[in-house]
Amino acid sequence: MLELTTPVQYVKGIGPKLAEILAAKGITTVGDLLNHLPFRYEDRLNPRGIAELRAGEMATVIGEVRNSGLFRTRRMPIFQLTVGQGRSRLKCLWFNATYLQDKFKPGQLIALYGKVEQDSRSGELQIMQPQFEMLGEADGADDKAAVSLEVGRIVPIYESAGQGRVTARWFRRVIRTALDDLTPDLPETIPAAVRERLALVSPREALWNVHWPEAGESFEALQSSRTPAHIRLIFEELFFTELGLELKRRQQKAQTGIAFKLDDRVRQAIKKILPFHPTPAQKKVLKEIADDMQQPHPMRRLLQGDVGSGKTIIGFQAAIIAIENGYQVALMAPTEILAQQHYFSARKILENAGYRIVLLTGSLEADRKREIRRHIAQGNAQLIIGTHALLEEKVEFAKPGLVIVDEQHRFGVLQRLKLMKKSGDGGDGRSKTVLTESESETSDKNPAEPDVLVMTATPIPRTLALTLYGDLDLSVLDELPPGRTPIVTRRITDDRSPEVWDFVRKQVAKGHQAYVVYPVIAENEESELKAAIKMYRELSSKVFSDLKVGLLHGRLDSDLKDQVMRMFQKGELQILVATTVIEVGVDVPNATVMVIEHAERFGLAQLHQLRGRIGRGAAKSFCILMTGGKVTEEGERRLDAMVRTNDGFQIAELDLELRGPGEFFGTRQAGMPNFRVANLIRDRQLLELAKREAAAVVAGPNSEVTQIEISRALVAMRTRWQHTYGLVEVG
Repeated sequence: MLELTTPVQYVKGIGPKLAEILAAKGITTVGDLLNHLPFRYEDRLNPRGIAELRAGEMATVIGEVRNSGLFRTRRMPIFQLTVGQGRSRLKCLWFNATYLQDKFKPGQLIALYGKVEQDSRSGELQIMQPQFEMLGEADGADDKAAVSLEVGRIVPIYESAGQGRVTARWFRRVIRTALDDLTPDLPETIPAAVRERLALVSPREALWNVHWPEAGESFEALQSSRTPAHIRLIFEELFFTELGLELKRRQQKAQTGIAFKLDDRVRQAIKKILPFHPTPAQKKVLKEIADDMQQPHPMRRLLQGDVGSGKTIIGFQAAIIAIENGYQVALMAPTEILAQQHYFSARKILENAGYRIVLLTGSLEADRKREIRRHIAQGNAQLIIGTHALLEEKVEFAKPGLVIVDEQHRFGVLQRLKLMKKSGDGGDGRSKTVLTESESETSDKNPAEPDVLVMTATPIPRTLALTLYGDLDLSVLDELPPGRTPIVTRRITDDRSPEVWDFVRKQVAKGHQAYVVYPVIAENEESELKAAIKMYRELSSKVFSDLKVGLLHGRLDSDLKDQVMRMFQKGELQILVATTVIEVGVDVPNATVMVIEHAERFGLAQLHQLRGRIGRGAAKSFCILMTGGKVTEEGERRLDAMVRTNDGFQIAELDLELRGPGEFFGTRQAGMPNFRVANLIRDRQLLELAKREAAAVVAGPNSEVTQIEISRALVAMRTRWQHTYGLVEVG
């Protein structure tokens, strides 16, 4: 009998060679194979008659091959296939499909799936580019057995593994074999009370029915993954993910932290630096952070807020709490420009109050770096702002109390963990924490962990925050400071660029400044960079020859970047031509116009981040999205969303929907769970449910959940968490 942990090569019909192909898809065990779920189903119980078909519908048709052939047009070769049912015929077309010309033989039985369309010339119905499957070809297996899995029932359709034999039909047969040989004693790891409350079917029943639905199963429920079998498997995956995250949260609460004091002296120090009256949202968030920092366990909090909502000032207020208690604060930013921006802001807001601030970046000269590291190690520097340079082994903190990580998604989870660990032990395993008499119970063997505040201007949908940052408490800044006016966003084709440049000129004439942004695409960075430089030359020498135009891109050396940015901030440049290097951290309240060229090439979150560089003052601001050429359907949805709303959380939800969880941040996020059956967009309600149930289980044994059930669930969680979901230590 097969167990879920049995290596997949021992399933009949697989073997070592095919096991290697499956391993590339993450299928190494029988459990992995059985969790390779159908991505859709075909109703072959009552296949559609060709005569019943209507244009515009998706349909499955089973028919006989009548004839086929390849004909060539000026543009491309087209393969045409005609299938029949009695006297009825249906035409199918594939473009550039020369590989199909020897595939079909008259008389073969074939299943086709696709969108039915009407030929504009002949009026006949046809299917363009249908998916197809030969029926009755058993590849050496019994013909009747093969056909029985493909005709006269609801049939599962699987993604192939991209290798000749490993097709949807092949998956059907080996999965059926694995289920037939699977041990009847599958362990039940979800506590009984949870199963009963949610009416979950058994794991064996779920696996059978998700692959081989009963005849009476709702076809709509199958296609939307809402059958009892789907719900059981999805909930189980989400439950064990949330169980692991909940356990980590509990463990963090048990660690030794720093109980910061928040007395009148500290409160006065915080009020002293405020440049404006805080919003209700800022007051609420600061209270959440301050309450956390007073606890005897380490704070682990995510602060997310839309662009311009005032996260930085909240970060500085948290820093004051730590500094006024005699501790050091590290603030890590992903780019030198953003680190420098924070440094200048910190000096402007904090230096007059007597706080000692240093900047440590990779581009500093060696002597300067050594001097700054010495100040950090001796405790002279109170607020240390930097880039990845803070992670270097040579950097040692005298008395670390708070770590602030800005734009977290640009680092990857492991770097956050490294900075936290470094802060606790100076990076070499020996505690650098200086102990006072009142802290004598904290030993070098168990040094107090610093608090951690993670900040991001990328609004994260709740479903993603519950998984990616599930170990962190969440604070949200959901309102803008007073005086900010909503940004007006318009889209326009680039053939109307003279109108755009005229509008920019009028804004500059009113004393405002403007950005003109060009995309940098990694695969083709050189040519795109030249486009920005080329447009800078054209704009500065022809269109705006009488104005002061600057250029900023990632290839400039740090000093030159700094110089250009300072000139723009001081108003010495009226127009800044830039690449996405300005996406985060550039704060110029006088900039009221942003023109984004080739806007259709940008991701939605990136467009929103760029737009956030304007609208930072009281004057009305304008974002102009210029497009060139044909825009894809997805591109249209992105641009429409930008025009429709300034709400970063609405935009984030749509971005998650368009790109999927794994690519939400542009590149796959380190520590993102690699779900096999769950989908964070589709399964939001089940995720919330799984979180509640996991929290109740971790809370401890009660009348409903026994200690044995908790232990069994935790063992299953650890196995699945490490093997399947790819989660790493996140704090």
